[in-house]
Amino acid sequence: MALYERWRTVADEHRDELALRDLASDVRWTFAELAAHAERGSNEPGPAAFPQGAGAGFILSVLRAWRAGQVVCPLEPDQPRPDVPWPDAPIVHVKTTSATTGRPRLIAFTAKQLAADAANLTRTMGLRPEWPNLAVISLAHSYGFSNFVTPLLLQGIPLILGVAALPEAIRLAARDEAGLTLPGVPALWRVWHEAKAIPSNTRLAISAGAPLPIALETAVYEATGIKIHNFYGSSECGGIAYDATSTPRQEAALAGAPIENVTLAVAEDGCLEVRGHNVAEGYWPEPAPALRGGVFRTCDLGSIRNGRVYVTGRAGDVIHVAGRKVAPESIERELLRHPEVREAAVLGVLQPDAHEETIAAVVVCDARVTEGALRQFLLERLPAWQVPRLWRIQNESLTNARGKIARAQWRRAFV
Repeated sequence: MALYERWRTVADEHRDELALRDLASDVRWTFAELAAHAERGSNEPGPAAFPQGAGAGFILSVLRAWRAGQVVCPLEPDQPRPDVPWPDAPIVHVKTTSATTGRPRLIAFTAKQLAADAANLTRTMGLRPEWPNLAVISLAHSYGFSNFVTPLLLQGIPLILGVAALPEAIRLAARDEAGLTLPGVPALWRVWHEAKAIPSNTRLAISAGAPLPIALETAVYEATGIKIHNFYGSSECGGIAYDATSTPRQEAALAGAPIENVTLAVAEDGCLEVRGHNVAEGYWPEPAPALRGGVFRTCDLGSIRNGRVYVTGRAGDVIHVAGRKVAPESIERELLRHPEVREAAVLGVLQPDAHEETIAAVVVCDARVTEGALRQFLLERLPAWQVPRLWRIQNESLTNARGKIARAQWRRAFV
């Protein structure tokens, strides 16, 4: 079924129910009203449409593109349009990503693949119409589009468009709801927790974009009784694994169980492979072996034990020291056990005239903690050769709005 036809079916089934609430404009639409608005307008002509922003216009642009047969290419507000030839049918959606050459690189999806991911996530996470999604992360990002836009348009899950991710804005956005679903990234969950702003009517809490620290997950649970569910996914396929358990995890590497209808395996190089109807058609305009034929070969090192997925690091991030290898995540996990450490990033740095990498660490602390204290803390838990030699301690967060750490930027800073 074409995406627009599926949307019309959803709109008819839920016609008088709330579909979209835009807090910035204080406007509400039922499914019938949203469908009527989409019918009245159109995007600028061309083979592709470029939804942008955080308002209702983003949703309307997607619907009008589906109706007109345009390829949807979501963009951040300041992101330029990719200068590439646009794919023909059956491709209906492309996600932007970066290539090692610096050229624009897109991930191409058919309608079936996009709809499969929406259905998988809705069932696995238990998304419900009575628990609207509160959107305070980017709609254009793969995580936001898959968790907010397609569940609304293809599964009938209402959406509240938040004004901002600030603690007070979260309180105001949630106060009129009987229950809601709140997806975020670890950095936001930490801010909300420390400000005591996590709404008590949060019925489903989700964290993605970066690994969720166990200490944070446990602290939120002990303070509020709310379990944050770790979600592991990728732009190339959407959802991969989800922790649906009701109590905090005990192992930081545990990502959860495979998403419904997604099959995982470990390749010979130790990286996870994803198979399913949700896997993208391929990269565009230049295909690559890592994504083709319904299989996505990730760069994530991992294992599968007793039906659970464990992610231990990224193949390209392994640090080589004196003929030995260490995954930076193993050192980061120990640093995050320190009561004053909020965030940590560990990376390998090859300094000028050096013949091997040096382990470096960037740490965000609430209180002033010395480098010596952190070194000693790690020496009690790790072999001496794994303790970072280069340090930077700061107060500002390491992560961007998507919860990602720009490791390449920090590596250049140390060099």
